[in-house]
Amino acid sequence: MTDKPKAASALSSRPAQSTRAKPDAAPTFGAGRIALAAVVVIAIIGVAWLAVTLTRFFMLVFAAIVLGAIFDAIAGWLVRRTKMKRGFALAGSVVGIIAIFTGAFVLFGSQLASEVDTIREQVPRALQGVEAFLDRYGLGTRVRELAEVGGNDISQLVSQAGGYALAAGSGIADFVLVLVAAIFLASDPATYRRGLLLLMPAKAEKTASLALDDAARGLKGWMVGQAVSSLVVAALTGAGLALLGVPAAGGLGLIAGLLDVIPMIGPIIAGIPAVLLAFTVSPATALWTLVLFLVIQQLQGNFLQPMIQKQAVDVPPAVLLFAVVAAGVLFGFLGVLLAAPLTVVVYVLVQRVYVKTLLGKDIKIAGAD
Repeated sequence: MTDKPKAASALSSRPAQSTRAKPDAAPTFGAGRIALAAVVVIAIIGVAWLAVTLTRFFMLVFAAIVLGAIFDAIAGWLVRRTKMKRGFALAGSVVGIIAIFTGAFVLFGSQLASEVDTIREQVPRALQGVEAFLDRYGLGTRVRELAEVGGNDISQLVSQAGGYALAAGSGIADFVLVLVAAIFLASDPATYRRGLLLLMPAKAEKTASLALDDAARGLKGWMVGQAVSSLVVAALTGAGLALLGVPAAGGLGLIAGLLDVIPMIGPIIAGIPAVLLAFTVSPATALWTLVLFLVIQQLQGNFLQPMIQKQAVDVPPAVLLFAVVAAGVLFGFLGVLLAAPLTVVVYVLVQRVYVKTLLGKDIKIAGAD
């Protein structure tokens, strides 16, 4: 009789022990989750910090990819037209691009150097004429104040010439790095494509392959449209400056065509040396040169560029405009230079990866047949 109560009491005590063990396990599980969440947060912050720190590196890599795509497209065209070996075609494309840039700036630089004395004489006279004209309307005092402020800024820039020289040297080093990397990428693009796809999960490999095809097609479309636009701008600028009698009209036209790759800002940069050389002819010629660049910019920005890009890659103009501003704020001049191709690539990747794959919407990818 006495054994049964003891056994019952022993059995009844066991659940009590297991019940007391459950609360002890809960804090351990919660601490593990907190530690895991902390590690994830630290990892995200570290990756974000690393991405921000390496933004210039990523932009240089993208510049090499764009330049390599240009070399590859020209080499492919030469192979199809002339049946030459790809190595010779690639070497010809590299030499041709470098020759165009070098020839344009050498032609312009030699003409500018020969006209330095004339510019030194003509520009002050022209400024005096403009100042006298403004004095008639009571605006001369304000302009002189602005000129004094500008003169102080220029003196500060001259005093910092050493720093700018170092920056120019760094820019040349970056250009050489991008050029060499672009040649390597263009020489065997399939190897780098396979290597990138191997890093993708098996489920995402097909989408990644299609996204790379979309990006390559988008870059090719942008290159075709930009090449046509640059040729038209170079021809119109060179012909217009020649009719106005501006020295080095051919070199200035080539520079305007090359700088057309920079949306909105490129024509302004190209117009400064043209107006400067136009002063060597007369102030009126400088004024007409300014009008010429404004007309070409309006024609290129409002008619030619949207029409060409509409046929090549259907990127809305407003998207491109805000992309240029954002790239300039985030990445500086290099971002502005690469804003157009970067926008094209991001645009088609968003369409392929996010809209078409993740959201499952049936859309036509920009630039697709």
